[in-house]
Amino acid sequence: MSVHNNTQQAWESASHKYIDEYEEVLDEAKSARLLPIEETVLREIVVGADVVHPMSGHGIDDVALIRLGARSVTGVDYSPSAASAAQRRADELGVDCRYVTATLPASGLIDNSADLIYTGKGALIWVEDLEAWLSEMQRLLRPGGHLFIYEAHPLTPLWSWDRDKVEVRSDRGYFARSHVNDSFPAGGAVEYQRTFAETIMAITGADFELLHLEEHSEPFWRPEGMNAAAWDGQVPNAFSLLARYRA
Repeated sequence: MSVHNNTQQAWESASHKYIDEYEEVLDEAKSARLLPIEETVLREIVVGADVVHPMSGHGIDDVALIRLGARSVTGVDYSPSAASAAQRRADELGVDCRYVTATLPASGLIDNSADLIYTGKGALIWVEDLEAWLSEMQRLLRPGGHLFIYEAHPLTPLWSWDRDKVEVRSDRGYFARSHVNDSFPAGGAVEYQRTFAETIMAITGADFELLHLEEHSEPFWRPEGMNAAAWDGQVPNAFSLLARYRA
């Protein structure tokens, strides 16, 4: 089995969680909001926007985007379990979200269908070919549309979960190309790595104009019951980015 297929299988298995815990996730979606920094950056541009959310997962952020003013949200995920559970929740909540199952970069969506591409809380780490992914986002965006990213900082995989001091894991390196995920979804899933510079240069090189770029100390996800020194504000754990497509 290829690395990609193994990762996809790991995510499909892990995504059964969104079916098994359907009611809990539904309750969370009813009052869901984006992170404060996301709302601040997106508030003006999301109103009335058609949004495409690649790697949409459980879809809770999509409901939050509608609540913030988006006209519609289309989620794309390669897990049928995640996409079907998200669609069921959206239908039950009466929000204009629809979900398609596709393996990016080929989304299957029509050209110029989005005013905003939203990737929140863990998308690029699952993208092997960032240039191909960005090319697909260009195809989907209308002229002058926006790309928003809230992602794990490239340094995040290096931090150990030691409670007392910030330490770099001896089995990982900043310039490595990938590593095996050992938290969620686990199952041998592989996360792809690129440096912060590589990520930013790829985005600007794809005709996107940076409007916002900020690093954040707070991780977007913490394992339940865990606390680590790396999460207490000393080092970066996430970044947010907003860019305008120049086409």
